[in-house]
Amino acid sequence: MLFAISSVHMLNDAMQTVVTALFPIFEQSLKLSYGQIGWIAFTLNMTSSIMQPVVGALSDRWPRPWMLPVGMLCSMAGMAGLAVSPNYALLLLSVVFVGLGSAVFHPEGSRVVHMAAGNRRAFAQSIYQVGGNFGQSLGPIMTAAIFIPLGQRGAAWGMLLAALAIAVLFKVVPWYAARLAEHGGRVPKKKTAASDSKAGRAANNRVVAIALSILLLVVFARSWYGAAIGSFYQFYARDTYALTIQSAQVLLFLFMIFGVLGTFLGGILADRIGRKKMMLISILGAAPFALILPHLPLVWAYPVIALLGFILQSGFSVSVVYAQELMPGKVGTASGLITGLAFGMGALGSVILGNVADVQGMEFVMLLASFLPLFGMLALWLPKDRKETL
Repeated sequence: MLFAISSVHMLNDAMQTVVTALFPIFEQSLKLSYGQIGWIAFTLNMTSSIMQPVVGALSDRWPRPWMLPVGMLCSMAGMAGLAVSPNYALLLLSVVFVGLGSAVFHPEGSRVVHMAAGNRRAFAQSIYQVGGNFGQSLGPIMTAAIFIPLGQRGAAWGMLLAALAIAVLFKVVPWYAARLAEHGGRVPKKKTAASDSKAGRAANNRVVAIALSILLLVVFARSWYGAAIGSFYQFYARDTYALTIQSAQVLLFLFMIFGVLGTFLGGILADRIGRKKMMLISILGAAPFALILPHLPLVWAYPVIALLGFILQSGFSVSVVYAQELMPGKVGTASGLITGLAFGMGALGSVILGNVADVQGMEFVMLLASFLPLFGMLALWLPKDRKETL
């Protein structure tokens, strides 16, 4: 079941990546500026992100397994719109549908993972997140193989991704509904870091609020940096290294595919060394590579951006589990906050960085963004997690 929901996560995030993969196409076909591209990324992330905590909170009270395929149908409609949108306004409307589909899927998907995880939550979450990260890594491949040859109408292939996801969900939804029925329509609560008195942890509401605030700031900084790489690095590589957009996709693909490997390894290590330690290793370990990346010749950019993606993404699934353990019994809300609201805040980065690039140039933006992982030092003030207190 973990692999099934992970595969749906892959297809869902691949559909979201269709939007960013089309940025070079939209830039030419609709004559968009960097600022307008930033607004597209903002619309996608804010639609999916702001709604995720809302959907998560509702699903914690009233789980609805059938919402999973409904979300995919919404994304399918968005894919169709992307392929035929003749202007910027309709393009943004299509992006809203893709974002809404993702907003519905992620909280319910996280609940399925939570129910199937057993005692290896970080590992289970990493399997789930590997699917999403792998789907995102398909963006550069789709740009080079589909969208540059076919143009905007190539987005219609995204409808096939939605259809495959719905087919898999026909297996997931009955299992999910049966597990809910076993527990009276609710996800069973598990002993967590916030409620484990035997481990000596007596976290009150104030401690949880402070910890969540710090965690959101850390994920926020990582999201801003991810926006800089995912939305704009291909343009930076084109301008700095005189690459074609197709050739620039190789650098972006390395960042994303090594991020998939990092996500998987991070989940395994977090179950052994603790969530907080893994998050610190992730974002602080990535900082030196982020700082040197804009100053490297092309030959060194390939291995460094691969290492950067590997280290930076190793802590993402761990941060979701950490939030879930801070909020026992509120799996959907916690997942929505980390994968939703924090990324919605990070979506502001796409708008701000895009507008700064229009004024100061893309090189300035990448230099500015390289300092963002240093905000990971805030994680030093996070309270110890369950693994560290046992």
